[in-house]
Amino acid sequence: MKLWQKKKTSTSEQVDRFTVGADRHWDVRLAPYDVLASKAHAQMLASVGLLSKEEGKQLTDELDNIMSLVTKEDFVIEKDFEDIHSKIEFLLTERLGDAGKKIHTARSRNDQVLTAMQLLLKDELTEIKNLAKDLFDTWMQLADKHKDVLLPGYTHLQVAMPSSFGLWFSAYAESLIDDVVLLNAAHTICDQNPLGSAAGYGSSFGIDRSQTTKALGFKALKVNAVAAQMGRGKTERITANALGSLASTLGRFSMDVCLYMSQNFNFLSFPDHLTTGSSIMPHKKNPDIFELIRGKCALIQGLGNDFALLGQNLPSGYHREMQLFKGRMLEGIDELKDCLTILNSTIKQVQVRDDIMEDSIYTYAFTVDALNELVQQGVPFRDAYKQVGQQLEEGTFVPPKKLSHTHMGSLGNLALDNIQDKFNQYF
Repeated sequence: MKLWQKKKTSTSEQVDRFTVGADRHWDVRLAPYDVLASKAHAQMLASVGLLSKEEGKQLTDELDNIMSLVTKEDFVIEKDFEDIHSKIEFLLTERLGDAGKKIHTARSRNDQVLTAMQLLLKDELTEIKNLAKDLFDTWMQLADKHKDVLLPGYTHLQVAMPSSFGLWFSAYAESLIDDVVLLNAAHTICDQNPLGSAAGYGSSFGIDRSQTTKALGFKALKVNAVAAQMGRGKTERITANALGSLASTLGRFSMDVCLYMSQNFNFLSFPDHLTTGSSIMPHKKNPDIFELIRGKCALIQGLGNDFALLGQNLPSGYHREMQLFKGRMLEGIDELKDCLTILNSTIKQVQVRDDIMEDSIYTYAFTVDALNELVQQGVPFRDAYKQVGQQLEEGTFVPPKKLSHTHMGSLGNLALDNIQDKFNQYF
């Protein structure tokens, strides 16, 4: 029977399949967190006298046994159960009798889902931050290793000014800091305890929500019961937007790699085992990994908009479509973690060309440096601009032999230590 079922007759198989959807699959991920929340809830019920101390101990001990069960790889939620919450309550009742039936006192599946999801999101955001740090470290190491290797910088996809691999890699490393700031913000939103809000309107029982907040490691309590329920969907949307920002960084970098790998650019390459071929063109070395990262990250960036649309017309209180946040959220998390992992492992094996700027097609990348040399000699900027422009028209332009880019954040002064310190401040 379902938790809400009051008699033997139930919904049809078709209705059950449609309303439950893929919840059983995704709830396997939520299972350990629901056990943790149930344990904190049982201990709190015993402390305020809604359970006897013996019942509280029986429940917490049995929940420890259930934790061992739900963390096994072969754990499943059978079709007899709507979700993980009903299965855990069934197991407690089967093993403890009346004590198991009391676990649902002063709570609802609504705050169970909220609590389990927010605990999970806190852990996932921490893991994603750690993966982002790994990538940051790799980009910084590559920036230092290739700091003196020049490549052309572009504006409007036209050759513009000299850049370097050091500048390119460290640019993306520093961009990750913005993403970490947003991941931190999302973690702060998730770090508020909704347990005890029940179905969204609290309870007539004298529960101690501060106790469960401390027991579950939440930094703060979501005080208002209605506000806690309104957090469902909003929490996922804020998290999705943070993931989307990180995905944007990965996708943009991957686009650069695809561009730079093409024969027209030929700035970098990878070992054969990291590229794919063509069924009819034997010369091809395709950047499939980076194309898929680019595509997957584009879809991840759409999650925040999907969640905004799903929740925008919902009044306060619980509504069944809120369950649709769960699967999409977890899918997005998994995709982003995969992208971070494979990008980091692949980019470590990048092979960069060190003679790119010797090609005459990049001669004009040095016009600004030539202009600046004239300015340093006392020529007004606008006059120097015209002189170099005239040289270009006459075909007499000769690029300077030595570059002098020394300000902080330029190709001659990457200031990697400053970027590292900045990252450490937010990580």
